[in-house]
Amino acid sequence: MPCVSDHRKGEFRMFVPRQYREPDASWMVDLLRNNPLALMVSNGDATAAPFATHLPVIPDPAMTDEWSADLSGATLLGHMNRGNPHWKALETGDVVLLTFTGPHAYVSPTVYEVTPAAPTWNFTSVHVRGVVEKIDSAEETLEVVQSTVRAFEADFGDDWDMTESLGYFRRIVPAVGAFRLTVSGAEGMFKLSQEQKPEVRERVQKAFSGRECGRHRETASFMSRLP
Repeated sequence: MPCVSDHRKGEFRMFVPRQYREPDASWMVDLLRNNPLALMVSNGDATAAPFATHLPVIPDPAMTDEWSADLSGATLLGHMNRGNPHWKALETGDVVLLTFTGPHAYVSPTVYEVTPAAPTWNFTSVHVRGVVEKIDSAEETLEVVQSTVRAFEADFGDDWDMTESLGYFRRIVPAVGAFRLTVSGAEGMFKLSQEQKPEVRERVQKAFSGRECGRHRETASFMSRLP
């Protein structure tokens, strides 16, 4: 996932060849909802390397507007450990990058049934840029934690009732650094054998669909959506 960063301006851009661009915003939204563990990257000072932290991110439940074509204007919520040097270096107003990695799988030339051929890796990824707002209020931080639990229990859990654990949540909240990100733009790269002939791409999709590995089947599912 090639990404170019202008350290002075705090800008991050992913190079996406035309044939691998997402057909519409719904592809990016689906990917970040189903793969919410993001990598947040932000610049350090002029002499330091960028900071990078894996953390859970959700769409802000208060967001009511539809997603735009490049996700701009959307708001996302996330949190990390306040003891993390990344949190201490982060300031409200900083431009950060969130990378979300979706289904991906190795493509062996044996699947192509043509010669010559070369192996490759099909993958899906979304890079989200935005301006961060650090949340100082303990109550707002608690709400971010609760919203994250609600979202993940609904999508990945068993609808766990957190009521009896709210006291524990309040005790750990002082160590939690929550933030709100206002998205300024996003790029999605969905490299799914579009460079191949339709019959070859179909063979790749069929091979992935028949694998026991869930990652392969999820990649095949994205391939089935290609125009």
